[in-house]
Amino acid sequence: MKAIIYEKYGSPNVLTVRDIKKPIPKDNEVLIKVRAAEVTKADCEMRSFHFPVKWFWLPLRLILGMSKPKNQVLGGYFSGQIESFGKEVSKFNIGDNVFGVSNLRLGAHAEFICLPASYTIVTKPTNLSFEEAAALPLGGLNALHFLRKANIQKGESILINGAGGSIGIFGVQIAKAMGAKVTVVDTGIKEKMLRSIGADNFFDYTKEDVTESGQTFDVIFNIVATSSYSAWVNMLKPNGRYLIANPRLSDMLKSVMTSKFTDKKATFIFAGEKEEELLTLKKMIEEGKIKSIVDKTYSYEQAADAHRRVESEQRLGAVIVKPQLNNKMA
Repeated sequence: MKAIIYEKYGSPNVLTVRDIKKPIPKDNEVLIKVRAAEVTKADCEMRSFHFPVKWFWLPLRLILGMSKPKNQVLGGYFSGQIESFGKEVSKFNIGDNVFGVSNLRLGAHAEFICLPASYTIVTKPTNLSFEEAAALPLGGLNALHFLRKANIQKGESILINGAGGSIGIFGVQIAKAMGAKVTVVDTGIKEKMLRSIGADNFFDYTKEDVTESGQTFDVIFNIVATSSYSAWVNMLKPNGRYLIANPRLSDMLKSVMTSKFTDKKATFIFAGEKEEELLTLKKMIEEGKIKSIVDKTYSYEQAADAHRRVESEQRLGAVIVKPQLNNKMA
């Protein structure tokens, strides 16, 4: 089978397409024919081994490989079809259209992937293409996780910093579905797209600093790792909630102090990416409450361009790779 491979850390140019051995499912595993997979910022960070949150460096080196990657196929979020499964699996039927998460096993940037049936994998919404389904798990699961922690009430105000990325796009829509008034921060090129999915107010961070606007919010959802902790917390209303999707170690320590000694609450608990959450997102998709936004789809041979697109921060939605661009898929 074909796969996008990287044998060393570096620029997008280290990515190549190779033929590798097709996996065989164990008794508790499913073999999935991958139809589409998202290229995420995490994929780019693992490929380059450059992470904005520096305290991850040593544990990630141990997990991913000290001098070169242990797992040479990236990709954690995918859609596809059940090709076969082991004798212990009763959850799926051959031919089921599915989407989900491969966790730290990665491997979704290949034509086939084997995963335990217990992983967060569910049947695909019928009103989504494979590309749109692959764009859902990362952003949707993380946004739903954090916004549930905030316990948003109808009519409350929320500010989402970094709203134009995979998590932010679903954050805007889920917050609107919860009844919030949504203000977003990102670059100007993303304003039209973000307003089209429900953003009420927009700040272009290249032209103005929202932390100096004098505005306050019930909830702030911060997805940008390099942000100033105190500047954002100071924008919270009494009893406000601060959600940190990409916390630095200092942010974690400060969040404990904020929650313990003030009337505000700061949360950085990482998403578990659970099946119940993915089923909730599926239902929201089917009911038309949220939708997937795909920026551009690339072939495996264009993988380097896909990574560059993600790193450029110019994308207007998810960047997808798939084995063949001309495939017609249900």
